Amino acid sequence: MSSHDSVQEPAHTPRRSKITPERAQEFYTAVLELLRESGYESLTMEGVASRTRCGKSTLYRQWGSKPELVVAALHSTREKLLSHIDTGTLAGDLLETARVIGARSGSDTPLMHALSHAALQSPELLCALREALIMPELAAIDVMVRRGMERGEIAEDNAAAEFAAAQLLGVMRARPLLEGKFADEAYLTRFVERAVLPALGLDPASTGSC
Repeated sequence: MSSHDSVQEPAHTPRRSKITPERAQEFYTAVLELLRESGYESLTMEGVASRTRCGKSTLYRQWGSKPELVVAALHSTREKLLSHIDTGTLAGDLLETARVIGARSGSDTPLMHALSHAALQSPELLCALREALIMPELAAIDVMVRRGMERGEIAEDNAAAEFAAAQLLGVMRARPLLEGKFADEAYLTRFVERAVLPALGLDPASTGSC
């Protein structure tokens, strides 16, 4: 990590709010791209400033430090990734979830790998990683499972229900390590059909999509 990033600008420098949401999103996009390309340790405020054609002081005035900028970038990415999914059946919801996260696996998985090691050394970064990239997805899948219970598709005491989110999100992270391949849409769909739904006692054909 660059020494410039470990030393913040003077603490008394007031934060400004003149950056538009569109311009802020350009910064966030640059941060995430650089994380995927080179990892957290190699990410610098200078690199973000260069890619977005702005002065480094602008970044420090708005976010204060590299961790704060990364946290903001993470929070900007995933608020509604899965929360809109509601196909009418639990099987349909889980298959749609597989399609949505599988379509993003080529960009999300390198980002997770880039941040995982650094997060173990930084409680702030680990918290941001969980809050922005992991917990919203876990919560959204848990909501799908709860709806399935309320509709009577699975029993309240279904032993596999609590593990549905961990199965689906866990295999997305694990496949690159096990097989050297991303858990893409086709792979995750097969995984849901052949592992997650049978464990829940659901038929993949009962998606309500036909």
